[in-house]
Amino acid sequence: MSENVSNNVKETIRSFINNAVNIDGVGDDENLFASGLINSLFAVQLTTFIERKFGIEIGMDDLDIENFKSINATAAFVARKTIKTK
Repeated sequence: MSENVSNNVKETIRSFINNAVNIDGVGDDENLFASGLINSLFAVQLTTFIERKFGIEIGMDDLDIENFKSINATAAFVARKTIKTK
């Protein structure tokens, strides 16, 4: 995944999170769960958004907090899943 595409993925994820929790300025590496910005219910919404937006399927093995704990982690997960589906 090119840097430009990666940045677009990050911005798409950031926008979704910012709109959902009504906050701006979430850092790329900020732990979204530890900071209290998101909870397990929102994690379900985030995974559903990712599946629809990026056309990937998130399986049970993918439901690891490490894949979704930050914007960077989530973008890296999307990149890995996108490569696997091609």
